[in-house]
This record gives sequence, structure tokens and C-alpha cells, in this order.
Amino acid sequence: MNPIRLIVGLGNPGREYDTTRHNAGFWWVDELARNESLSFRNEAKFFALLARGHLHGHEAFLLKPQTFMNASGRSVAAVAQFFRIAPAEILVAHDELDLQPGIARLKMGGGHGGHNGLKDIIAHLGTRDFWRLRLGVGHPGDRAEVVNYVLHDPRREEQELIEDALKKSQHVAPLIIEGKMEAAMLKLHSK
Repeated sequence: MNPIRLIVGLGNPGREYDTTRHNAGFWWVDELARNESLSFRNEAKFFALLARGHLHGHEAFLLKPQTFMNASGRSVAAVAQFFRIAPAEILVAHDELDLQPGIARLKMGGGHGGHNGLKDIIAHLGTRDFWRLRLGVGHPGDRAEVVNYVLHDPRREEQELIEDALKKSQHVAPLIIEGKMEAAMLKLHSK
């Protein structure tokens, strides 16, 4: 397995979105940057905040697209092309409606499940074959409520569960970065 060279957190820029469910990917990447003492810089040519450093013996980039969720692919593709990063070397951390708060799952490929950030990344990369870290935020129960749901803050008990899943998935970050995906999945999915 290839090491992961680009770790993307999905979310929406702007203080009004900081604590909304849709920003779970930003939360995860922010936590990883804190743990690794990396800081983000605004990189206009990538439409993003970008951090660069050595993580567990590998050079890696942390990316927070500043394009709004629906246009995340433009930023991801710009960085991947510039640094010659293959789709299999990309991990995208994102909020996942199909998982309950407190659950995090790692997977390669698959569809976008209606997630506009993933949809745009697939369109810009021309493939579905990149890694995803799916951070459960639960589902409102009605498809018509999804947009409203993801753009609001989780309830306190949900937030605690989400934070627990963020912590658990941070523990497997070294395995993910090293490309030891089966070991990472075994550890993350068995809790």
C-alpha cells in the first residue's frame, strides 16, 4: 500500500459554519495538525488552507478547501496535480449521514452517497478510487431535511459522540499515513 500524501478535510469556510456537522472533516484535519504541530497557510493558487510536514516518516499535506463544500474538487485536484499525488495516496475526511455519531469508518472508493463534496472531488479527479474517512453525524430521518441538518450544530450528546470518534480515528492516523490500511481498519472498526 502507498503511504497517504494528501489528507483532505471537508467543510465550509467561515465562522458561521465552524461548529456545524458538515465541518466534521475540518475538525479531524485540525486535530491532526494540532497533534503534529503543523500550521495552515492560505494558498490562493490551491483555493485552500494548506499545511505541509513530515508525518510518521512521510512528507504529507493537510488540506482544507476554502471553496465551499460543493466545489471542493477544484482545490483537491489542484494540489494533487501540482505535487503529483495519485488518487490512491489521498485521504478525504468527511461527515457521513449513513453512520451514527460516534462511528468512524475507513474505506477505499465507492460512490458519493449524495455528499456534494465527494461528488465534486470524484468529478475533478476523474475517479472514485481515493480513501475516505467517514465520520458519522447521523441522519435527520427525512431526505428533505438533510441540508438544514448538516448546516446546523450537533446536539451536545451527539457532539460528545462525534468527538469520541474523532479521537479514536486520530489513534489510527499513523497507520493510515503509512499506508497500513488493513491494520488501521481493523483497529478502527473493531471498537
